[in-house]
Amino acid sequence: MSDYHDEELEELKRRQMEELLRRKSEEERRKQEEMAREAQKQEILRRVMTPEARARLTNVKLVRPELATAVEDYIINLALSGQLKSMIDDATLKQILYVLDSRTRREFRINIREKR
Repeated sequence: MSDYHDEELEELKRRQMEELLRRKSEEERRKQEEMAREAQKQEILRRVMTPEARARLTNVKLVRPELATAVEDYIINLALSGQLKSMIDDATLKQILYVLDSRTRREFRINIREKR
């Protein structure tokens, strides 16, 4: 009887190890795909933005990553659809940031009431 339980235990361990290895390889594949997509995005941005504009976008990414991602996606969509007629310079990027920021920014109100 002990041999049967040992075999069962070994089979269970083997299945768990296979599942763990499968998950790990799937995760590595996903990471590689994500890195490839990010490299592709950066290459497109390098081709359509001036160095000053890219530097500003990098600074924005440090402070407001969600806004920077929205701007990157917007610029990439413009580039891929052929709507960009010239390179995006710093002034143009500022305009894009202003428009997209005003769309995504929420307005907060703070009401202070005194206790009586």
